Amino acid sequence: YETSDAEVLFDQSAVHTFEINLPDEALAELDADPAAEEYVEGSLTFDDETIDPIGLRYKGSIGAFLGCTAGPNPFVPSGAKTCSKLSIKLKINWDGADTEFYGQRKVQLHSMNNDPTLMRERLGYLLFSEAGVPAPRATHARVVINGEFVGLFALIEQIDGRFTRDRFEDGEGNLYKEVWPFEADGDVQSAEVLIDGLQTNEDDDPSTDLIQSLARELLDAGALTDAAAARRVLGERTELESLIAYAVVDRAINHDDGPFHWYCVESCEPHNYYFYEEPTTSKVHIIPWDLDNAFQNWTPDEPNPIAAFTKIADEFGETRNDCLPFPFGPLGIPQRSAACDPLTAAWSLLDEEFDRIDGEFRSGPFAIENVSELVETWRAQIALHVAEAAAADPQALTVDAWNASLDQLLADIAAEPSRQES
Repeated sequence: YETSDAEVLFDQSAVHTFEINLPDEALAELDADPAAEEYVEGSLTFDDETIDPIGLRYKGSIGAFLGCTAGPNPFVPSGAKTCSKLSIKLKINWDGADTEFYGQRKVQLHSMNNDPTLMRERLGYLLFSEAGVPAPRATHARVVINGEFVGLFALIEQIDGRFTRDRFEDGEGNLYKEVWPFEADGDVQSAEVLIDGLQTNEDDDPSTDLIQSLARELLDAGALTDAAAARRVLGERTELESLIAYAVVDRAINHDDGPFHWYCVESCEPHNYYFYEEPTTSKVHIIPWDLDNAFQNWTPDEPNPIAAFTKIADEFGETRNDCLPFPFGPLGIPQRSAACDPLTAAWSLLDEEFDRIDGEFRSGPFAIENVSELVETWRAQIALHVAEAAAADPQALTVDAWNASLDQLLADIAAEPSRQES
């Protein structure tokens, strides 16, 4: 694990097993308050090699913890663990150790509790990658804790400095998690907020000039309403084909819990993305994250209740309610049109590029025959493990329910509205 690279970990032909061992009191501590996201110490055995010690904690957000903690308010996760499995983060370089695990310092194991297909993240990230967008690798993995099979998880590549050095010619730049270039009022995002979101270079007196200068150039050029100006600025300051491809894939797979959903609770902001600044080119890149709620909201009778929270009201580039927050969905959760944001407004003006790349995507990676081949290959690969989980855990999906969800996923993709219009 110290000399081999991530290709071993994310081998698409294998379902690896992560055997985690924790002291009983450490596991009890985790289970008593998973939303605290505090690490405990344990060990990991993988392919007959053991790493000891490592750190382990549960991880998630409101959606990931929804219905899985005992606290009184499901929208403020608290209290003891009530679901048999929760997403897990393993910290390989525990306690300052200079250790790598197949080129990774952290390992993300996602529970897929809200995904009855058990495929959304693996499929979504691959589609982004095949469209030319830098995206994490993903596959499936078994997890065993203290000798007990916990279930099947999605193994997702950590987005950090190792990721940027692998994906970009110059990977030493700033990586930001869930920090947008503009504030909700359309002003350039402050350096303080950007630095708070840094995942790399935090201790190197970082400059936020690259991402802030992109924002200023969009405003100064009038790119919010002028397609030629938007094309010029975004063409100079981003990899334009990749940027447009991001929007194409995001909208095609209905990643409604991503950067084009501006939730308005205490303030209006999007979620589930990273930005990366490439120093030598001065270009800014967007990276997808957290796709467990993608591939939904195509039909009014969507069975997943979380879809009611995530659905985006507007088509890409549309605005409503004079850019003020408005209630939407059965629970009336407020949101704001994404195209009220200067970056999204400029982005959505590039219709010619969007239509071309959208056509290429739908006739290539997103063609139903290509998606079906992938899904059927993976269905065969994990079927025994789904059955194993169903036999071991009464909370787990039954094999019949899982197969029905996969069949519905393929039917929804085949009948996806934009596909029919094209």
